[in-house]
Formats: sequence, structure tokens, C-alpha cells
Amino acid sequence: MQKHIFLPFLFTLIFLPFLSCALFLNGCGRQAEPLSRTGFYFDTVVTITLYDKQEEALLDQCFSMAQSYENMFSKTVENSDIWNINHGNGQPVSVSDNTLALLRAALSYARLTDGKIDPTIGPVTQLWDFSASSDGLIPSRETLAEALSHVGYENILIDGNQVCLSDPQAQIDLGFIAKGYIADRMKDYLLSQGVKSATINLGGNVLAIGSRPDGSPFRIGIQKPFAPEGTVALALPVSDLSVVSSGIYERYFEKNGIIYHHILDTKTGYPVQNNLLEVTILSQSSMDGDALSTTCFLLGSEDGMALIESLENTEAVFLMSDGSVLASSGLDL
Repeated sequence: MQKHIFLPFLFTLIFLPFLSCALFLNGCGRQAEPLSRTGFYFDTVVTITLYDKQEEALLDQCFSMAQSYENMFSKTVENSDIWNINHGNGQPVSVSDNTLALLRAALSYARLTDGKIDPTIGPVTQLWDFSASSDGLIPSRETLAEALSHVGYENILIDGNQVCLSDPQAQIDLGFIAKGYIADRMKDYLLSQGVKSATINLGGNVLAIGSRPDGSPFRIGIQKPFAPEGTVALALPVSDLSVVSSGIYERYFEKNGIIYHHILDTKTGYPVQNNLLEVTILSQSSMDGDALSTTCFLLGSEDGMALIESLENTEAVFLMSDGSVLASSGLDL
């Protein structure tokens, strides 16, 4: 049975400017100076830190991978696999094995949720602007209805390494799962090179390889919604796990007292409205954590937690709008 506790959200402030606003690392201890590098990919800050290796070549390769995957999966990078599918006018497009694996994973979550999460949400997402410079325009119901008529994961047809959209006006957007897949591939590479202590931070996705060099766990801070960046709502000890958060405070605008955020309901086209502010998933796979954080948000607290409890080696923390915290049964908060 999951645990439902009330926390007043009076927590320590931690300011680590090179990490994301969704998740951040707390307390690096007094070990040897780690080797770290930061870049910008996938519209987010990426930071990779090695604690047991002082080899710049490892970071070189990780950031080369980041660039390569962005050139495969981005819907906005011209001639990426996803861009080519979206602009293929319904004709088959040859894609990489990585793109194929990611598409198949995305489709599995679409089927799991009966389309509540849908990789063809692109026609709807492009109607909204949740950037810092947003003018706060709200699409009309008629405009959203037209866009929604082209949303349906069944439109993605795969034949070998050929992918096409049966509805040429459908648009694939893998933002709910791509960063997790990339983090997993980076972890695979670092493990193959003998790395035993590292962190991979892709925005709201933090993947810990092993633990800190002294054997103690990394401490991952969950961002307090709508608080200044670095304000901890909850800190979790983590070793060799992925921690991924999705929340309504990440990209949003407020108009007439209503918050419009980037997690969109595939039935209405509007931001999903429920009692959740943030969902954090702990799992072995960052790709699964990435997809599940959005999936659970869309399902809502009751159905989302039921899904988590049905999965092995997967835990979750839900931050509720009333200030309470809902935790899965395997967590000791």
C-alpha cells in the first residue's frame, strides 16, 4: 500500500547553477575532485560527472553521443530521422536502429495507456508556446480539435527500418521518452569503459552510475514546484538508479489565474488538469522513468500509483497540489 503523508515544503535551499531545475545533486562530499562537463542539447542543460576516472576522452564521447542522438531524434533538427518522417508526406523513411528502438518503446507506452500518452501529439504541441518568451496565447477549441484529428499512434507504420505516417499531417514528438533513452545509452558506454561512479544529468533526468567513491549514495533533490531553482522538496539517497521528474512548473504560463503547462491531454489538447504538481520515478532504466513520469501524470494519482505498484523495481513520489506527498510502497520516506 502506498504511503500518503503531509509535508509543509519547508526545506533546505541548495544552489547548484550547472544542474537542472527539476533534479539536482546534493552533497558531493570531500572526495577527489570529480571530472565534469556541461553542454546544451535537447533544449536543456546536460551535465556529466565522473567520480572515479579522470579521462576527458570519456566526456568527449558522451557529448558526441548527445549530438548524434539529437540529430536523430529531434523534431526540429532538419534531416533528423524524426524530422524526415514528419516531413515525408506519408512516404516510408529509412531510420537508424536507435530511432527504431525508441519509436517501438514510445508505441508500447501509447498502447499501455490506450493513447493517453501518444508520440504523434506533435500537431497539438506545436500550437502551444510554453517558452520563457511565450505570449500566452491559448489555442481555440476548433484549432485544437483539428490538430487532435491527426493524433493517433496507430498512424505510425513500421516495416523493418522503414517508418511512415499513414496520416501525413500527423507529427511525431518523442520529448516524453528520448532523454531517458539517451541517458541509458551513455550509461552503457561509460560502464563499458570501466566507469563505476558517475552521474548523467539531462535536465529532469538524473542517472546515477554506482554510488559515490566512498560507497555512500548520491543524494538527489526533487525540486519544490514553483519555488526558486534549487529549492528541495525532498532528497532521495540513490545508488545505481535513474531519477526522473515531470511537473507542471517546468514549462508553463499563467493567464487569468489559470496555469497552462506543457503536459497535454491527448483527448482535449489542453493541459491535463488533476491534483498533481510533480511526478518523480525511480527505476533502473532512465527511458522507462522518463516515459513513466509523464504517463503517471496523465493517468492521475490513483491510476498512476496503481501502475507503479504493478511494476517491479520501480518506485514513485507524487507531489500533490494540497502539499502532501504520495509515495509508492517500496520507498521509506
